[in-house]
Amino acid sequence: MKRGIQIVLLFFSLMIYAQQANTDTAQVVIPGRTNTAEAQAKPYVIMISTDGFRYDYAKKYHAENLLEFAAEGVQADAMIPSYPSITFPNHWSLITGLYPSHHGLIDNFFYDYKRKEAYAMNSKKNAEDGSWYGGTPLWTLAEKQGMVSASLMWVGSASDAAGTRPSYYYPYHEKFKPSEKVEKVVNWLKLPAENRPHFISLYFPEVDGSGHHYGPDAIETENAVHLIDQAIGELVKKVNDLGLKNVNFIFVSDHGMIKVDGGAPLEIPALLLDKNRFDFYNSQTLLRVYVKNPAEIKTVYKELKANKTNDYEVYLDKKLPKYLHFATRDDKYDRIGQILLIPKAPKIFLEKGKKTSVGKHGYNPKLVPEMKATFYAWGPEFKNNVVVKEFTNVNVYPLVTEILGLKIDEPIDGKLKVLKETLKDKK
Repeated sequence: MKRGIQIVLLFFSLMIYAQQANTDTAQVVIPGRTNTAEAQAKPYVIMISTDGFRYDYAKKYHAENLLEFAAEGVQADAMIPSYPSITFPNHWSLITGLYPSHHGLIDNFFYDYKRKEAYAMNSKKNAEDGSWYGGTPLWTLAEKQGMVSASLMWVGSASDAAGTRPSYYYPYHEKFKPSEKVEKVVNWLKLPAENRPHFISLYFPEVDGSGHHYGPDAIETENAVHLIDQAIGELVKKVNDLGLKNVNFIFVSDHGMIKVDGGAPLEIPALLLDKNRFDFYNSQTLLRVYVKNPAEIKTVYKELKANKTNDYEVYLDKKLPKYLHFATRDDKYDRIGQILLIPKAPKIFLEKGKKTSVGKHGYNPKLVPEMKATFYAWGPEFKNNVVVKEFTNVNVYPLVTEILGLKIDEPIDGKLKVLKETLKDKK
């Protein structure tokens, strides 16, 4: 009898596990969404992000498919991430055309003193709460103008940011292999014309993971680059086999990667360890300080600056270089902090007892070339054999809206003129 009960319990446990597994990976479909007749006649854009795909990885590791597609279409010398060169801020900048200080995702982890709440990139609650996300993501813009969209794991795509989710999306997880993601995108494009998404965003984390764990020069990172290159080649072939007209691909990354000096990290200045006076937020490549008594800000800044080493810089937030768009004058949501300690690559700040990874990002991409990202684009809307100079990633947004014929309905930081030259002239 006892064994019978155990078998029953095991059966129910397996059922619950299976249900949880299905729930974790299940696609969410918003009912009642269809393309307008006008949207059905528009081009398609598949926007692919490979996290941590440094600007030189394709050539460094001979990513044959990507190099071929880039050579046939458009390639940038590099794409400049918004500051800080971190995952969540830059994915949201790519999809909204806004700098992090303007859209609110100023870090992967931060505290909002007005809300009295913390945001963490690994919190499902935060990830799906659109009130944290400023700006209008491309899928929302498309949906509001009668165009069906879809997203596979892009930052914020499971949230109701700007009031509208994609018609098809998946809550974030890392259970799908790249080849499985390819199949899901192809299946979306097999839908009837009225239901078929014309804007698709797709995310791959593998290269970033390898870069962090093993460093940018490791064989594991090379293998991850080849894995994604193979998936992109497979995706393009299968999409072409569908025979759809005017499918365009944009391949981007959020930032690069550098091997850091984890063996001799910088210590957090002892002054900042007083929790009664300060909060600090350490991404290791950027230390943001919140001074609880505003009257102390200048005094604390002077003390920190007087006692700093040559391995890092100390800035009052309002004095940060304008080109970074990360100063007090830019901080729309008051989330950055008043004092910034910025290590010089490859140095990092590390609290005692904490660990770091071999590879990191987050540094100023204008000073640390290894932070630069990738931009390739190809398809009927793009010119052939074009190389463009470096540009900032907020300019991808207006490029996509131009291809899809979407009207931008609120101010953004990106400018169409930056990448207009990559598009063929309209007939």
